[in-house]
Amino acid sequence: MKVNAQSVNFNADKKLLDFLQNRLDKLETFYDKVISADVYLKVENTSSKENKIVDIRLNVPKDRFVVNKQCKSFEEAIDSACSSLERKLKKIKEIQREKV
Repeated sequence: MKVNAQSVNFNADKKLLDFLQNRLDKLETFYDKVISADVYLKVENTSSKENKIVDIRLNVPKDRFVVNKQCKSFEEAIDSACSSLERKLKKIKEIQREKV
């Protein structure tokens, strides 16, 4: 899967981008028709500890899934967003099975 990652207000290190790629690649086990993913990693300037925002836009044929998560670390936010996407992909796969 092609992953376009953009980091806003900071420079993402290789370790974080590798974690992101590995986690998104696991989504293909749930739904094999994923085309690409656009990921935006943002750091919000607030006094709150939960200032890391991950915005994932997953492109599949005839549809697009968007998930926003805000957590203490990028890894936690990526993991949470991917879990939400897993549920959505399982749901769409079930719907397609029922149509056949």
